[in-house]
Amino acid sequence: MENSFILTLLLLLPIVGSLLVLMLPKENHQLTRITGLAISVVVFIVSMFLYFSFDPANANFQFSQKIEWVKGLGIFYHVGVDGMSILLVLLTTFMTPLALLSTWSSIDVKVKEFTFFMLMLEAGMLGVFLSLDLFLFYIFWEAMLIPMYFIIGIWGGKNRIYASVKFFIYTMAGSLLMLVAIIWLANSGTAFTTDLLELYKQGPMLEPSKQNWLFLAFAISFAIKVPLFPLHTWLPDAHVEAPTAGSVILAGVLLKMGTYGLIRFNLPLFPEGVREYASIISILAVIGIIYGALVAMVQKDMKKLVAYSSVSHLGFVVLGIFGLTVESMQGAIIQMVNHGLSTGALFLLVGYIYERTHTREIADYGGIAKIVPLYATILLIVSLSSIGVPGLNGFVGEFLILVGSFKSPLLGSPYYTIIAATGVIFAAVYLLWMYQRVCLETVKNEKMNLLTDLNTREMITLVPFLLFIVWIGIYPSTFLRLSEAFSSNIVTTVMGALAK
Repeated sequence: MENSFILTLLLLLPIVGSLLVLMLPKENHQLTRITGLAISVVVFIVSMFLYFSFDPANANFQFSQKIEWVKGLGIFYHVGVDGMSILLVLLTTFMTPLALLSTWSSIDVKVKEFTFFMLMLEAGMLGVFLSLDLFLFYIFWEAMLIPMYFIIGIWGGKNRIYASVKFFIYTMAGSLLMLVAIIWLANSGTAFTTDLLELYKQGPMLEPSKQNWLFLAFAISFAIKVPLFPLHTWLPDAHVEAPTAGSVILAGVLLKMGTYGLIRFNLPLFPEGVREYASIISILAVIGIIYGALVAMVQKDMKKLVAYSSVSHLGFVVLGIFGLTVESMQGAIIQMVNHGLSTGALFLLVGYIYERTHTREIADYGGIAKIVPLYATILLIVSLSSIGVPGLNGFVGEFLILVGSFKSPLLGSPYYTIIAATGVIFAAVYLLWMYQRVCLETVKNEKMNLLTDLNTREMITLVPFLLFIVWIGIYPSTFLRLSEAFSSNIVTTVMGALAK
């Protein structure tokens, strides 16, 4: 296998697999599930080959493949990975088979179509993280919307149509701004090109006013996806109405596309825009940290509580990005992974208890730790990881973000960090209070006494999350070393451009 073809293989496998699923007998749900799971596992195995062949000391793109796509227009099929994108590729291929496995009993209508959309969604997400051509990136960015729209709209809750349309319209509105900016940027040089490596040379040479406008066009599109306050209102609806697997992928991977885009495009392409808007975006990030936590605190629905926690946690990631120190950048990148693991696991746990009780209302529970001790134990561990308790994954990312942002020369003030740090306290309040009311008080509903604990399949989906939650918490350098050269390079590049 040629290394230069490995990324194309990674993209083709879920696409070809999804088409294979469509050819299966519609009534044979078991065969469809097994086929979909097997394909996603093969994709994960291929991504592991990528991991073991990756050179962490090399800050440049690796395994690159570049083929002219549209002759005469400077549009290429150009893919590659670096220290940031490889972590997000691994996160995507790790979570997709677990999300598919989690639906084994909960999705029992249109199973073939559901599996098809999940595999197409995986291909779209991988394409976003691998693309090094803005035209190719935009195609994957838009294509990824379609399967998620159907996943929410067909297999979601009672308000699924409203939630799926809102998700689609919000993201499309931001994407149109980005499309205009891509066309303008591609025309900014002597010849039209959408090749990202060429645009990295052209973008910083533009007039500051033009950089500012282009920065805003890209940033708004990515901020909607993050979602950054106040562009977050689509998120609770989408999360609450999505089926469990949809919520897991939405929180685990899709939200990271926004923060990924800010790092991949906004920082290196438009350094003057970074100078102009870093403080404003950091203020919005801090507001989002506090607002998301306070709103989560008053939620009655477990799923909506976890959804609002994402607004808070992704605020930390955005703050780390615009802190623009090596520590804050490393923290932001590892926190993208951490949030995917912790929040993905929380959505799985909420989904599993909902399948048994058909209620997500916190007030309907109470004292279930005595009835389902295994479930309660895992819920506690995952909640503590989301809070950021030392020894678990969340602490590593938040600590690096706070340390790096505190001494950030770009932000120029420690107050962003001081205020943001209160979000950690609020996270402890809403998650531990939720845990107390669900697991530790007296049972309020006699039906809860009939609950069954986690089964083997559910444990198989949760144990990998727990493994990495503890692994990253105890020995984070396994993953931080992958992005260290990249983080150092991006900070040096942007700060160097700003110093000129």
